[in-house]
Amino acid sequence: MKQQEVIKLKDDELKEQLVENKKKYNELKMAHAVSPLENPISIKSVRRTIARILTEISKRDNK
Repeated sequence: MKQQEVIKLKDDELKEQLVENKKKYNELKMAHAVSPLENPISIKSVRRTIARILTEISKRDNK
Protein backbone atom coordinates (compact mmCIF):
# COMPACT_ATOMS: atom_id res chain seq x y z
CA MET A 1 0.00 0.00 0.00
CA LYS A 2 1.46 3.33 -1.07
CA GLN A 3 1.53 6.44 1.12
CA GLN A 4 -1.00 8.20 -1.11
CA GLU A 5 -3.45 5.33 -0.54
CA VAL A 6 -2.91 5.48 3.21
CA ILE A 7 -3.58 9.23 3.30
CA LYS A 8 -6.95 8.77 1.58
CA LEU A 9 -8.24 6.31 4.22
CA LYS A 10 -10.47 7.42 7.07
CA ASP A 11 -9.43 6.96 10.71
CA ASP A 12 -11.48 3.81 11.30
CA GLU A 13 -10.29 2.31 8.01
CA LEU A 14 -6.68 3.00 9.03
CA LYS A 15 -7.15 1.10 12.27
CA GLU A 16 -8.77 -1.82 10.45
CA GLN A 17 -5.90 -1.93 7.96
CA LEU A 18 -3.40 -1.80 10.82
CA VAL A 19 -4.97 -4.83 12.51
CA GLU A 20 -5.16 -6.77 9.24
CA ASN A 21 -1.57 -5.99 8.29
CA LYS A 22 -0.21 -6.90 11.73
CA LYS A 23 -2.04 -10.22 11.52
CA LYS A 24 -0.68 -10.81 8.00
CA TYR A 25 2.85 -9.90 9.16
CA ASN A 26 2.73 -12.41 12.02
CA GLU A 27 1.42 -15.13 9.70
CA LEU A 28 4.19 -14.46 7.19
CA LYS A 29 6.86 -14.56 9.91
CA MET A 30 5.57 -17.87 11.22
CA ALA A 31 5.32 -19.37 7.75
CA HIS A 32 8.86 -18.23 6.97
CA ALA A 33 10.17 -19.74 10.20
CA VAL A 34 8.67 -23.13 9.33
CA SER A 35 9.75 -23.19 5.71
CA PRO A 36 11.28 -20.48 3.53
CA LEU A 37 8.78 -18.32 1.68
CA GLU A 38 8.84 -18.14 -2.08
CA ASN A 39 9.00 -14.34 -1.82
CA PRO A 40 10.55 -13.27 1.52
CA ILE A 41 10.49 -9.62 0.44
CA SER A 42 6.73 -9.69 1.08
CA ILE A 43 7.55 -9.59 4.82
CA LYS A 44 9.45 -6.36 4.29
CA SER A 45 6.60 -4.90 2.26
CA VAL A 46 4.00 -5.61 4.94
CA ARG A 47 6.27 -4.20 7.64
CA ARG A 48 6.66 -0.98 5.68
CA THR A 49 2.91 -0.74 5.16
CA ILE A 50 2.41 -1.04 8.92
CA ALA A 51 4.93 1.76 9.44
CA ARG A 52 3.14 3.97 6.90
CA ILE A 53 -0.19 3.43 8.64
CA LEU A 54 1.27 4.12 12.08
CA THR A 55 2.92 7.29 10.77
CA GLU A 56 -0.35 8.56 9.32
CA ILE A 57 -2.22 7.79 12.56
CA SER A 58 0.34 9.73 14.60
CA LYS A 59 0.21 12.67 12.16
CA ARG A 60 -3.56 12.84 12.54
CA ASP A 61 -3.36 12.63 16.34
CA ASN A 62 -0.97 15.59 16.46
CA LYS A 63 -3.29 17.85 14.48
